Amino acid sequence: MDIRLDPVEIGTGGGQISGTLLSPAPVMPGVLFVHGWGGSQEHDLGRARQVAGIGCHCLTFDLRGHERTAAQWETVSRPQNLEDLLAAYDWFIAHRYVDPAAIAVVGISYGGYLASLLAALRPVRWLALRSPALYKDEGWELPKRKLHEDPGLHAFRRGPVAWQDNRALAACHGFGGDVLLVEAEHDEIVPHPVIDNYATALATANSLTRRRIPGADHAFSGKPQQKAYTDVLVAWLTEMVRTARERQAGEKVAERKRIQRAEDIAGGR
Repeated sequence: MDIRLDPVEIGTGGGQISGTLLSPAPVMPGVLFVHGWGGSQEHDLGRARQVAGIGCHCLTFDLRGHERTAAQWETVSRPQNLEDLLAAYDWFIAHRYVDPAAIAVVGISYGGYLASLLAALRPVRWLALRSPALYKDEGWELPKRKLHEDPGLHAFRRGPVAWQDNRALAACHGFGGDVLLVEAEHDEIVPHPVIDNYATALATANSLTRRRIPGADHAFSGKPQQKAYTDVLVAWLTEMVRTARERQAGEKVAERKRIQRAEDIAGGR
């Protein structure tokens, strides 16, 4: 997301005047959306459209076991879906106009869980998690559907879990970027203790922004709650991208001033 700073000469009636043109680089930040279990990329396209409006490339995709590959619904596992996400990430950052140093990953529920794991395996600058699910590490290779047959999952999600004892939380603990953590007020699937566990694990992040959406259930089935989440996400991403661009522009200007001072000293001016 480098900022270009070019000296220019502008013709006037009395000759020429000097100027400086600051321009955004042709490559832009990338935002990768990861839908939840039972969802699809269609759920993310509306938000992706708004995020594209702030100057980001966006990628949505369908995890295995969904949409065209729904026949794998009963058999697809966490390792396979993580492999899907890694493939999508690698394809995305290879795009000539996507800045690989400015990647945001937006995950919902199971997608938030996968996004957390991805952050330990690939460079991620910004991480947005909405109602991120939490699963036991045991049974890693089992079909994802089988995880919900565990009678202890309900209790597991309602108690404290140390980041050292869970793969996704450990990945969060090692994340040094900026994080948005969004909770639904009336979430019975990913209850409040899960969000607290994620927040505790993310204590080492560069910044952590927490938001609770009033009246929302896990699926954000109400349109006002959907809009509230979209507004929070777009505002947060806008702030993250704008701040990064302003910082780089400031660094370029400061560098230009240092060079000019050095040239003035060398020239005896």
